[in-house]
Parts: sequence; C-alpha cells; structure tokens
Amino acid sequence: MPSSNYLFTSESVSEGHPDKVCDRISDAVVDAFLTADPHSRVAVETLTTTNRVVMAGEVRGPQSVDAAQMESIARAAVRDIGYEQDGFHWERMDVNCYVHSQSADIAMGVDAAGNKDEGAGDQGLMFGYACRETEVLMPAPIYYAHEILKSLADARHSGSEPGLGPDSKSQVTLRYENGVPVGAASVVVSHQHAEELSQDDVREIVRPHVTNVLPDGWMCDEDEFYVNPTGRFVVGGPDGDAGLTGRKIIVDTYGGAAPHGGGAFSGKDPTKVDRSAAYATRYLAKNVVAAGLADRCTIQVAYAIGVSHPLSVYVETYGTGKVDEEKIADALRDVMDLSPRGIREHLGLNRPIYARTAAYGHFGREPEADGGFSWEKTDLADALRKAF
Repeated sequence: MPSSNYLFTSESVSEGHPDKVCDRISDAVVDAFLTADPHSRVAVETLTTTNRVVMAGEVRGPQSVDAAQMESIARAAVRDIGYEQDGFHWERMDVNCYVHSQSADIAMGVDAAGNKDEGAGDQGLMFGYACRETEVLMPAPIYYAHEILKSLADARHSGSEPGLGPDSKSQVTLRYENGVPVGAASVVVSHQHAEELSQDDVREIVRPHVTNVLPDGWMCDEDEFYVNPTGRFVVGGPDGDAGLTGRKIIVDTYGGAAPHGGGAFSGKDPTKVDRSAAYATRYLAKNVVAAGLADRCTIQVAYAIGVSHPLSVYVETYGTGKVDEEKIADALRDVMDLSPRGIREHLGLNRPIYARTAAYGHFGREPEADGGFSWEKTDLADALRKAF
C-alpha cells in the first residue's frame, strides 16, 4: 500500500520565464487567427533567445493574419509581459516568422466531408484530473505555487514592486498526513530583480506573497524558505536562457500529481485534441468530483488522427469512488460528446481565449464571461448525480 504520510513538490514559472514567453506568443497568434476566422487551423511554435524571437509552424486561415501581423503580436506580448531590458526588449528584438500553410494531407484526414465527421487532429492520449485538496479541485502544491507567482506578478504590474523583473519560478513542497496536505515543508522562489537589490531585499519582498497565499499556519520553517538560493538573479528571461513553446507541460497541468499525455497545449487551435481533449477530461474529472461521485478522479481518453470518436475512455478514482468506475465512464459518454467537434461546441472553444492560459496553469482558474476557462465549470454535476 502507498504511504499516506509523505512530501510532495510542484513548481510554477511566471509569464516572464523564457518558455512561457514563447507559450504566450504562440497562443496570441492562435487568438488572432480565431478572431479573424473561428475555424482557423493553427500550430505555431516560438523560440526566444537574446533579443530574438523566431516563430514557425503551419496554419490555415485568413491571409490578413500575415507575417507582419504576427511580428506585431509577438512584440505586443513581450511588451505586456514587461521586457524592456538590454538583452531582451520588445521594440529592439529581431523577429523572424517562418509560418506556412497547413499540409493538405493533414487537412484531408481531419476535415469533415460527406458522411465523415471531423476527425482528431493527431493521435494521442490525454488526461484530466480533479481532487478535493483545494476549493478549485486542484492538487494543493501546484495551486499554491501558481498563486505565489501570480501575486508577485500583480505587484510588479501595479508598480508597487518596481525592483522585480518578469522572470521567476516557485516550488512548493507540502507535507501530507493521512493523504491530506497539512502544511509547507519548504518553499523556493527565484525572482529576477534590479541590480541594486540584495538577496535579503528580495527575500523580504517575496515573503508576504508566500504567507498571504498559504493557509494560516502552513508557512515552512525559516531555514526551509529559499529565495534566490544562488544569491543573484539580475539577468533573466530569454537573455539568460533560451525558451521554447511547450516545455512546461507539467506546470500547465497538475504539477506531477496526475499523469500527462505528453502533448503541449500552447500554439494549437482547439481542433488539436492535445489541447481540447485535455480540457474536456479536466472538465469531466472536475464534475465527477463536484458531483460527489469520487474525491479524486483521473480520466484518460485516446484518439487516432482523422477518427472522430475516442478509442477509449478510462476512469480511475483511487478507491474514493462512490459508484463503479465503468459506470462513470459510460455516464460521461452520455453527458458529453467526446468527438473533437463535440468538445469544441460543448465548451465553446473556437474563440480567442488562449493567450490568458499561457501562464499560471490552464486549470484551477475561474470561468470567464467571454468563455475563457469554460472547462472549469461544474455544470454537469447535477446530470451526473441524477445518472446514479
């Protein structure tokens, strides 16, 4: 039997982390195409390094979103994040765009035609997860790691902490007793800062953002609170380390507390099941837990390129289920059409709602009035309860 007393760690990275800069640019391009045509097909990757951004990928959509507009999108994203440094500046950086038309072979296999429904944009398996560790039904370590960095980013953007730079990382280790998180064993925050700030200065800037986010009494011992443990973090962002789209998939999902299918989300339109089916499985897992059918739930689906229906639907409740897992799987197929088209229509995914997902996690966020984070709703809970 697995131990019920243990330590578990998750990390987060800020919007200014090199990889997250790339995710933001790629998702902003997706939003631009979906704004111009909700049925656009987009798969765009971004690379960043010292004063350089490179975009590459395949698209099918209106020609109004051309290389010049994509360059403007990249500069606007970097400016919004806050990069105006010698080694990475939104206005002075070089931007290269190598985005071209989607393969006709892929389009033929994926598009709806005649009696053939739209197929999955690729093969793959996707996982969704939910648990009762937090009010938003997310694992506690990744939730608090995100919240610490969001709090610091808000302070930086508001101007109340002008000495902070855009690049930062957090890592939260929680202590579990009888399978329930009860406190922080250690907290690590590395935050880019102005030249004139010392390590102790940054530590005291960061401290209230940690203590305010963690529940009362959860703060770790002082000797387990690490801020900029290397001592200095002035050079950061793409000037300090190259970035790529899709390199932070565990940060994007459940912090390692649940499986990940391997496919990244950012830069992909919602016909790509790497993205849309991962959202759908989170939505279903969250509704299973919200309905009281289980305290923990993992859902896996699998697809084949060009095939409209999932090849499998698997449910695991880790011994916390109140009903049979196979019956839950059957009920999920009844309450939601898990074809690529069905997922997009049910969750309203053909909208420009993706740039906001690029940092601080795709899950555990509040549903928004314009359809953003629609997969965080629990509107299926009543139907699932009635099914049993």
